[in-house]
Amino acid sequence: MTLLTGKSAIITGANRGIGLAIIQTFAAQGANIWACARLESDEFSAEIESIKTEHGVEVTPIYFDFDDIDGVKQAAKEIIAAKKPIHIIVNNAGIIDTASFMMTPMDKVRHMLEVNFVAQMAFTQPLVRTMARHKSGSVINISSSSAIEANEGRTGYAASKSAMITATRVMSRELGQLNIRVNAIAPGLTETDMMRGSTSDEILEATLGRLSLRRVAEPSEIANAALFLASDMSSYITGQTLCVDGGM
Repeated sequence: MTLLTGKSAIITGANRGIGLAIIQTFAAQGANIWACARLESDEFSAEIESIKTEHGVEVTPIYFDFDDIDGVKQAAKEIIAAKKPIHIIVNNAGIIDTASFMMTPMDKVRHMLEVNFVAQMAFTQPLVRTMARHKSGSVINISSSSAIEANEGRTGYAASKSAMITATRVMSRELGQLNIRVNAIAPGLTETDMMRGSTSDEILEATLGRLSLRRVAEPSEIANAALFLASDMSSYITGQTLCVDGGM
């Protein structure tokens, strides 16, 4: 039996990078998936059809923008209205802006906090209420090694991802009695468009020099960590932040 057979997962930021890798990994393990993305595209639609055909699972796209809090709440309502059990939520969507603290406009800090934290909580809250009725589930919040390492130029981003780690611990305490586990993953450098677009070659080289494994992660390696936390292999793990950072 595959690890997620009969389970339904909601994955945000699903159209590329880590999110798409999580869809591919979960589908290969038998999960049916709500794939949440900001915009529809022919490429993403083709990828979904390929995954469905290859693994014989349901992959249902749902499009909304975490910049639009009303749209976020409406998306959660649409998922709940389908009246299907929700077993796994992966909060992966996020944005980043890199600048020194003294040169970072407060509206950008606010924007990152709203998208990376507040909107994620607004999305998760009603979905967890549905999980609570079944007294089981796994919530996985994708944070970042920046929240732990305090990388220069990442004031707003690191703060928003630190909030996810703290919320993870609080949620785990509140929801544990309902048999809902809540954990976070803090990826390090990962081969994604976001990483390449926000990390200079100089910073990349310097960071790689501090890693035990001396390389950038593949998105599939972060997805494997998410699979562990989503599955019953981690049935006695909650409130934790799993650093997947190559030994930073």
